[in-house]
Amino acid sequence: MLFFIEPDTRRVYVTEVTVSPTGAWVVQKARNLNMALAERAQPVKFLIRDRDAKFTSSFDEVFRSEHIRTIRMPAQAPRANAFDERFVGTVRRECLDRMLILGRGHLEHALADYVIHYNEHRPHRAPGQIAPCGMAPVSVLASPDATQLRRTDRLGGLIHEYGLAA
Repeated sequence: MLFFIEPDTRRVYVTEVTVSPTGAWVVQKARNLNMALAERAQPVKFLIRDRDAKFTSSFDEVFRSEHIRTIRMPAQAPRANAFDERFVGTVRRECLDRMLILGRGHLEHALADYVIHYNEHRPHRAPGQIAPCGMAPVSVLASPDATQLRRTDRLGGLIHEYGLAA
């Protein structure tokens, strides 16, 4: 799985899953990401990436053409990619370790559904417990009435999202 994460909001962009990623595959995913990033109000200035051999000069050139500076992480510095490591751990703990994946299609569906939950609903360590794509802080009631709550199940009931009924 190839994914990109915005450190300020922790919004995650997941490309797709492949058994054997190549340099050409990674470059194509970078082009696709550039199209998604073009819709942002604030332009992206930096891309921090690891030193994997799949990230070739062509990969860097895709971002350079959009005036995005590519920065390689220092060698043997596990804390340099803390946001990525936290996301991978979260996906494993909350999703993948709790289900039996039956194939590539099932994995892609589970990851896509989880990323929607992660970006739109899951609270993060931010002021107001705002999700990355959230618009407003989560409102907290001292003791909500059961008729005011609405539960939405994701991933076949593995994850529950709660909200106030309209």
